[in-house]
Amino acid sequence: MLLRRVVTENDERLAARCANGRVVIIDDDSEVLAALAALLEIKSYAVETYSSALAYLEVLTANQAVFPGPSCVLCDVRMPEMDGLQFQHRMADFDHVPLLLMSGHSGVQEAVTGFRAGAHNFLIKPFESHVLLDAVAQALAASAEHQQLDALRYGLAKRVASLTEREREVSRRVAQGRMNQHIADEFGIALRTVKLHRQRAMEKLGASTLADLVRLADLAGL
Repeated sequence: MLLRRVVTENDERLAARCANGRVVIIDDDSEVLAALAALLEIKSYAVETYSSALAYLEVLTANQAVFPGPSCVLCDVRMPEMDGLQFQHRMADFDHVPLLLMSGHSGVQEAVTGFRAGAHNFLIKPFESHVLLDAVAQALAASAEHQQLDALRYGLAKRVASLTEREREVSRRVAQGRMNQHIADEFGIALRTVKLHRQRAMEKLGASTLADLVRLADLAGL
């Protein structure tokens, strides 16, 4: 995802809304789009509206720059050309964004299909405003958590790349619960050498405790 830079005062206002949360609404009913957008804008969210899933997929394919912040997509299920479930399948090709499906005519099977495919929520029209706002807030919180985890993994990957092969192997075995002496015996090296490799790996990974090392090694897939 390309990040957009603030240039104008309008950009600054939009960036502030995006930091609070960016909500994409897809529905072929223009009145529904306008009503939902108005409700979400009151909560200082950045809102984008599209009359079809295909229109939004074109925007995603163009990979346009956006201001940083959590985001989610609110999409109707029953639409011409491409319905919400088909759109959900196509969304898997892009960055992870929580998807909220909504419909006034869907049956249980469509809801089950949506949830099994990873939908964050399924709203039945007509819904109360607080139901929508709660669902959006939860989806944006999930998005923020996912973005933070991605940032952590990106930074961690760079730190892992700085490890020597032996430091990486020692870290992997420590994360597996192996004792220092067992590791020393496996590699045929002195116990103090194992401790040195472990200490250097901890420093490079930014781990202050053994528990930190285990957590980071697991997160990095060592």
